[in-house]
Amino acid sequence: MTAEATPPLVGKTDGPAPAGTSVRGPRARTTTGYPRYVAGKLGGAAVSLLAVLVTSFFLFRLIPGDPVKFMTGGRQVSAEQLAAYRREFGLDLPMWEQFTDYCGKALTGDLGTSYQFRAPVIDKITEALPNTLLLTGTSFVLYTALGIFLGTRAAWRNGRIGDRLNTGLALTLYSIPSFWLGLLLIIVFAVGIGPIPGLFPTGGMESGDEQGFAYVLDVAHHLVLPVVTLVAVEYGQTLLVTRSALLDEMGSDYLTTARAKGLRDDLVRRRHAVPNALLPTMTLIFINLGRTVAGVILVETVFSWPGLGGLFYQALSVPDLPLVQGLFFVFAAAVIVMNTLADLIYPLLDPRVGR
Repeated sequence: MTAEATPPLVGKTDGPAPAGTSVRGPRARTTTGYPRYVAGKLGGAAVSLLAVLVTSFFLFRLIPGDPVKFMTGGRQVSAEQLAAYRREFGLDLPMWEQFTDYCGKALTGDLGTSYQFRAPVIDKITEALPNTLLLTGTSFVLYTALGIFLGTRAAWRNGRIGDRLNTGLALTLYSIPSFWLGLLLIIVFAVGIGPIPGLFPTGGMESGDEQGFAYVLDVAHHLVLPVVTLVAVEYGQTLLVTRSALLDEMGSDYLTTARAKGLRDDLVRRRHAVPNALLPTMTLIFINLGRTVAGVILVETVFSWPGLGGLFYQALSVPDLPLVQGLFFVFAAAVIVMNTLADLIYPLLDPRVGR
């Protein structure tokens, strides 16, 4: 065989590598994939927070009503007094100056002073936040656990009577407005109807005359109806997502292999199918976790629960612009932070993402 007929060697080791070619190959790109992915998600979160900050300022200024007239309590006041109120809260400044002042203070954690409470907005938020976390946090744990449990069982028994009943009930409750279900529960189980006596309080968080362990029981008694409302409305979403994801996994080859090795169906489901099927559910869990900070405005309003949702409704009716803006920013920031955290954790659970 002649030298001319011999094909050139592709992987020469002598001589320099061609310009622009990495000697490390695809592995070099892999090592920088996740940091670049993280930087992109954090940058997107920062842009979203900035957009929320701008939106929260301009959006609520479209609400009709004069907060200065509310602060006067409907009394007849002179034009000089109204001007003094506007000057006190900076409402006499041009819009662009109010905006720059609001953004500058918000970046330092100062969300302004409430018109109706004459107190810092951040103080009112931290005062009501534990009550919201108690309500929505308890509901979150219950409806997440219930949705995952029923979703896995419904998928594993796909097409049977139990699956159809679970799915139908979840879709029905998920489509019911939470405030309507809350009002219905108040009528039936708080006020009482027919032979059913009123078993629970109609609203509020406490009776106001209990101490110690009796106080804990009293709060738990007030907590029952709003928690039942939230669990009934929210568990269906987790059930449907879990069921759908598990159905997609059930036809996979690795489950067939596990069964061929003699593993029981219960072990195949718990050790192999469910962990992989929970990846989409994890995203939903983090989204719902962000919503626990925001609370549920309608449910807290219906049950007169003293949380962030009820505070937002109260501020919106004035309108108390600094309080409404501050609450809106906190609600949106909680969701954005949890969504970003879910995006950052997801590649650790599934290496195919973010590489």
